[in-house]
Amino acid sequence: MRRTAEAPAEEPRTVSGHDRPPDRATTVEVVGVGHAFGALAVIDRLDLGVGAGEVVGLVGPSGCGKSTLLELVAGLLEPDGGSVRVGGQGAAPERLARCAYMPQRDLLLPWLSAIDNAALGPRNRGASRADARRAAAPLFERFGLGGFERSRPSELSGGMRQRVAFLRTLLAGKPVLLLDEPFASLDAITRAEMQEWLAAAIAAQARSVLMVSHDVEEVLYLCDRVVVLSPRPARAVAELRAPAPRARPRDETVAATDFGAVRERALRALREGAR
Repeated sequence: MRRTAEAPAEEPRTVSGHDRPPDRATTVEVVGVGHAFGALAVIDRLDLGVGAGEVVGLVGPSGCGKSTLLELVAGLLEPDGGSVRVGGQGAAPERLARCAYMPQRDLLLPWLSAIDNAALGPRNRGASRADARRAAAPLFERFGLGGFERSRPSELSGGMRQRVAFLRTLLAGKPVLLLDEPFASLDAITRAEMQEWLAAAIAAQARSVLMVSHDVEEVLYLCDRVVVLSPRPARAVAELRAPAPRARPRDETVAATDFGAVRERALRALREGAR
């Protein structure tokens, strides 16, 4: 049965990093950040906040600086202006210590089994291979990969490879997950299935998540809030709250009247931000 809106939804609003939910501690705080590569300005005075246990999506045109922002949060880059703090810490090594970054490509090591790819985090922290596998094994069962622990990446489907890559990100043991277009390479049917899978996986883990996507429907389904970015240099032009709780059945959620209304407002904000 389709859900209907009980009251008119809010229009998108211009946001700052101080517009985060007041009842949550801030895990990620981006204040007045600007960044350029030489003469190319990529991000312009951007503010953003992510609360503890919150899932925030970033959506914007190609090349607008979304991936660069994730790299800044992760401590892989330093901003040219403004500040980035993760867990209250601003130094790049401290940000990196608190963030697990999942890039667009799965980057699985072809010579390792699926479970050894997933267990790279514990191994890098000094765990033995046996202990790292024991840490990863329950997640393989929980997230539908049971029986494929010893498979090589070449023996896995695209969706299964993305699951392994996500488990590797979880097993890094960091409080903040940075997801950069995690399903961009998948076909439409697999992508929809993986969205529902990821919604359940995130709900099962107490992590803060900052996720980048080109797909408005995807971030509205997976996130608590969505920040719409302008074309390069990126500015936050609107913020929308997702119309349904996370981890609901996908088909039911995206077919709902209120979901469609928020999706249209997000698309309008993208169009108007490009002017």
